[in-house]
Formats: sequence, C-alpha cells, structure tokens
Amino acid sequence: MKPLEQSSDKLLSQEEMRDLIARAQQGDHEARKRMVEGNTRLVWSIVQRFTTRGVELEDLFQIGCIGLMKSVDKFDLTYDVKFSTYAVPMIIGEIQRFLRDDGMVKVSRSIRELNFKIRHATDEFIKKNEHPPTIQELAQVLGVTTEEIVTASDALRDPASLHEQLYESEGDSITLMDQMKDEKSEQPFDYIPLKEVLTRLEPREQSIIYLRYFSDCTQTEIANRLGISQVQVSRLEKKILAQLKSWMATSATVEQEVIKKDI
Repeated sequence: MKPLEQSSDKLLSQEEMRDLIARAQQGDHEARKRMVEGNTRLVWSIVQRFTTRGVELEDLFQIGCIGLMKSVDKFDLTYDVKFSTYAVPMIIGEIQRFLRDDGMVKVSRSIRELNFKIRHATDEFIKKNEHPPTIQELAQVLGVTTEEIVTASDALRDPASLHEQLYESEGDSITLMDQMKDEKSEQPFDYIPLKEVLTRLEPREQSIIYLRYFSDCTQTEIANRLGISQVQVSRLEKKILAQLKSWMATSATVEQEVIKKDI
C-alpha cells in the first residue's frame, strides 16, 4: 500500500466506518480493505510526526497501516467513541515499536517486514483459534520456512548486555557475565604475563582468580567449591582485582624508572 498525500476519495462518515468495522470483524475482507483505504490519510498524518527519525516515511507508513488494521480488528463497537480516538494511539504505538526495535541492531528490510507480518499473523491466529500459533503454523500461513520465521523473530530482539544486572544483594551485584562459562577455555597460568604478580596472592585468592578467569567458572560455582557464599566470592574478587591493579601500576612505575636510568 502506497501513502496517499492527496486523495479524491470521499471521506468515510462515522456511521460508514462502524458498518465497515462490524462487517470486517465478521470476516468480510472487502469491508476491511475499504476501511483501511478510507483511513490512509489518518496514517499519513501520523507518519509526518516522525520525519526527523531518519527512517523512510514509506516504511513508517506501511507500519502505521499495520497499526490501523489492528485497530479495525480490535475496535469495540459497543463504545460510543470515534474510531480515530482508538486508532491513533494504536498506530503511534506500532510505529514507535518499529523505531525501538530497529535501533540497536540493524537488520535487512525484508527481515523487518517478515517480523511485522509474523506479529500480525500471530494476532490473527490467536483471534481465530484462541491460542498462539506454533512456528510450523506461522510458516504455513505466511508461506515461508520455519528457519525464516525463527531468524526474523530473533533478529529484532534487543541484545542482552554482558553487564546486565541480574541480582543484587547488600550492594554486590551479579551480572550476566558472572553467570557465563566457556567450556573451551583452558588457558593455563604459565602463559599469562601477570604470573609474577599473581604469585603474591594468598592461596585462596589465587584459586578464585584461576577458577574465575582461567577456568571460566561462575561465582556460584566458585562459592560451592570453596564452601563460601556467592556474595563473599563477589567481594573477594573485587578486592583481589583492586589489589592486582595497584600492584601492576606500581610495577609499571618501577619499570619506567629502570628504563630511564638505563638510558
């Protein structure tokens, strides 16, 4: 559907719109089409509010039309309100959701379009069947493969930060990074330039650093091995890292002084 800045079509009256909505909600596709086409000016007027967002207005118009179709499907005819009163927030919300999802990770236009088709098809399926569709059912409805459904659904999800806080207790927080483990990481101490500084730590402190950064254990796993709480491990880790940083800074200063003397 193309945006219509100018149209010679007669504007629909409230009575005509309510009649078309009632028929559309009963499965009349022609009435639904006429209802959407008769309100494209409304969508276009809303799209104009987002001209400074750096997105093609035609793309926003298409997304706004999805919001318009949702408004037609969900409008409650028992309430004595204008259709536009209900539709405007729905259209704006659909456009804002698109802008939000399109922000952090850039994906192709085809994937974005498929993602929005999935959303609309899901709403339609739930409306008719009263339960969410499976991936296979969505693929069949949209005429695509299940792999394409999964790719499009995952592509617009916000990525999780490794520093995202999952839990906090007494000022000590656990991040997503703290709960991750790399089974393939087997780097031994001997190949780390910090070896000499690390030997200055107490045995338990060395164990914490080794398990945490060379065996990629989580704080919870370390706590279970050492027989202490996860909070204690978190505090000890922060203390040890601060000490190592201090020692490294001191070592760097001494090395620079030696170099100056040699020169």
